[in-house]
Amino acid sequence: MTYNTHDPRLAQVTQERDAEKMVQLEDENLQLKQAVHSHATVDQAIGVVLAVGELAPDDAWEILREVSQRTNVKLRHVAELIVEWARTGELAAEIKGELERELRLARLRRQSADRTG
Repeated sequence: MTYNTHDPRLAQVTQERDAEKMVQLEDENLQLKQAVHSHATVDQAIGVVLAVGELAPDDAWEILREVSQRTNVKLRHVAELIVEWARTGELAAEIKGELERELRLARLRRQSADRTG
């Protein structure tokens, strides 16, 4: 089957397909930008928790994850709040309470490991 390349219907279908592909690529680009921003924010929050708790990076990651799960707040948002806390000194009571709880537990685990190890 041959197609007439000057057929306006074919040109319209091609333009519509190109427009759909462009929208899809723009959506993917936005998602990637959001993911990079979220990753950077989580990394910054890990740094804050490391500094405050004098912990290893893996421990800080686990603390963020636990705070997120226990407060039912998305990890990305917990990270944003903790980074903001580092700048302003203000942190929502629920997040602060869980963060303090997790930091205490991490310190106890570290002390226990130091005694037995």
